[in-house]
Amino acid sequence: MSRLAGAAGVLAVLVMVMLFARWNGGERVTVDLGLWTFYGVPLTYVAFASLFIGMLVMLLAGVHADLKVRRFLRERLEAEDREERQRVDRYQRDLFATDEAGGEEG
Repeated sequence: MSRLAGAAGVLAVLVMVMLFARWNGGERVTVDLGLWTFYGVPLTYVAFASLFIGMLVMLLAGVHADLKVRRFLRERLEAEDREERQRVDRYQRDLFATDEAGGEEG
């Protein structure tokens, strides 16, 4: 069922994009980028370019956030590993520890 819903969603978006391109194919706009100004640019080019640039920005922001989380988790894991190594008696010497008076515990 989820595959069918996903395919229907993709199809609906594709139809909306095609309709947008068809209805606004003849529209021309002026694009002012601050340093440069472009006259007579088709609206569909502007819409698709802005969509593509927005996806690139979100990808870069997502990668940056993911790397930050991974670094935080790696540092936390290393700290937990150091704590665990300090806590565990590797040679099990604490099994034969004696009390303060000099006698054996037990």
